[in-house]
Amino acid sequence: MIVIWRNCCFPRKKVLVSLVPPSFTNAVVAVALFASGGSFGTGSSEAVNAREPIAITFMRHAESAGNVSGVIDTSVPGPELTEKGRNQAQVAADTFSKLDYDGVYASTMIRTQQTADPMAKAVDATVEVLPGLQEIEAGEFDGKPEEEGRVAYAATSDWLKGNRDARIPGGIDGDEFDQRFDSAVEKIYASGDTHPIVFSHGASIPTWVLMNVRNPDLTLVTTDRLPNTGYIVITGTPETGWTLTDWNGKNISQ
Repeated sequence: MIVIWRNCCFPRKKVLVSLVPPSFTNAVVAVALFASGGSFGTGSSEAVNAREPIAITFMRHAESAGNVSGVIDTSVPGPELTEKGRNQAQVAADTFSKLDYDGVYASTMIRTQQTADPMAKAVDATVEVLPGLQEIEAGEFDGKPEEEGRVAYAATSDWLKGNRDARIPGGIDGDEFDQRFDSAVEKIYASGDTHPIVFSHGASIPTWVLMNVRNPDLTLVTTDRLPNTGYIVITGTPETGWTLTDWNGKNISQ
């Protein structure tokens, strides 16, 4: 089942978990330089007021028709998963559902929702679709061969180096991207979930993570690029900041 996020937050039963379950380090989730937040209710939700640290797993979607087309496609809702991608999504659910995520989120793009669906069924949850988690738009390069992706996404390298004014031709700049992804993460945190999984994209996930964690390793975007159903784990809060703990099975020094 796919559920669209509504602009409010609901108190949820708190679940006490380790910030980084031991199985995170063994579970089989970079920037693919190729490939305004809503207002929340003012209720007395303990999860919102306590501002306690949580662990978020970001997982890239499984193989999509766009991945095998050789063409850049960042349109919304975008292409669906291939048959191989559907199998990858089921394998990811079989592998990661043992972590018993208490929230499952996806972007507004079909490929993330289809990847999230087996996981949601496995942990008895619904997929909540959040604007802001979508792929970084390729702007003028959308629909062009993937070989032009390096040029299209050159600005993301500048964002990681602190130049957020850099703009993708015909697309967004670093601040615009960061603000919209921030908004989605804020909503996830405000939900009260303590260890959710978030399905997003090969450029959006590592770009936002490395722009926002206190211990970024920029070499990871070239040495350990996220594959389909690759994942990244962070811990923290929107207020105190985030720490990168796991990059697709690689423990990260804190």
